[in-house]
Amino acid sequence: MQKTIAVVGAGLGGLSLARVLQAHGVVATVYESEASATSRAQGGLLDIHEETGQYALRAAGLHDEFRTLVRPGEDAKRVVDRHGTILLDKPADRRSVRPEVDRGELRHLLVDSLAPGTIKWGRKVDSVRRRPRGGYDLTFTAGPAAHADVVVGADGAWSKVRPLLTTAAPRYSGTCFVEVALASGRRARRADVDAIGSGTLMAVAPGKGIIVHRYADGQVRGYAALNRSEEWMRSIDFGDPPVGLRRVADEFDGWSPELTAFVTESDADPLLRPIHALPVGLSWERTPGVTLVGDAAHLMSPFAGEGANLAMYDGAELAGELVRHGDVEAALAAYEERLFPRGGDAAGRSARNLETFFGPEAPRSVVALFDRW
Repeated sequence: MQKTIAVVGAGLGGLSLARVLQAHGVVATVYESEASATSRAQGGLLDIHEETGQYALRAAGLHDEFRTLVRPGEDAKRVVDRHGTILLDKPADRRSVRPEVDRGELRHLLVDSLAPGTIKWGRKVDSVRRRPRGGYDLTFTAGPAAHADVVVGADGAWSKVRPLLTTAAPRYSGTCFVEVALASGRRARRADVDAIGSGTLMAVAPGKGIIVHRYADGQVRGYAALNRSEEWMRSIDFGDPPVGLRRVADEFDGWSPELTAFVTESDADPLLRPIHALPVGLSWERTPGVTLVGDAAHLMSPFAGEGANLAMYDGAELAGELVRHGDVEAALAAYEERLFPRGGDAAGRSARNLETFFGPEAPRSVVALFDRW
């Protein structure tokens, strides 16, 4: 392929796209706003699905390396009510086809697999404009402008590329997260940590929950979840973290102290994360030379466990179409024909599962959900 390809965003989807293209001798340039691969923490564990995430890693020629990152035994799940009463306790499955890996380690694997210079770090996109005769001009908040024949938006929820295709924008789901953590070196109360079990603890009730994971090295990370308005979120001030966390903990009045301790004793910098989603079943008209992968195309809540997996799968599938077709437009059309239904299906399940976790039937609805898995 003689076309120049610009990938906006070095998340898992953009990196998978660039890696699979590179494996077939096709060059793409990835523009990333972060200053380096290590400038920001990349989040917690991901379960990588056989049919999507692992498919992409096989297409990238990285599946063997991926297997060395797997954390066996960390997929145990425990569901409790607000009093800490255990309602479901699923042990880890060391033969799971959805093994857990650290998101940061997986991203580093993809970054390191690319030829030097593929990723242009510190290049936050300011604008993407179509040229009258085809192709696109990209400008950045720092650094020289660039031109590409094909632009792929892999730049997440607030994509700068998406407006070229659709006016749709993410909407607040009504649920927000507050990140919490207990460092492995601190002397946390043993009863609190033991309440987690050996994997993930989900303490849920209508409109709220405390979900934390116990890592093999002893650290605990997770979040408090609340169904609250945007006005309520604006009222929370984490300028004084203990005071802000106490305000969040007050929302769990009457809960077991062993559960609320994950909030009140958290030593993470508290970060409020509103959960946004794009409309379920989003699609757009074919627009020459541009498309989207991952959250830029089908942002959803994390409650289907599909976001990272679909991002990688999208990247691998798009790369495959670009390699197979001599005509770029035929490749993009073929890719989007399958992108829309799979994104809509996953987004629909995610929206339903969000209601399952924090709806009126929680926590029994969550037990029923995991009983079906």
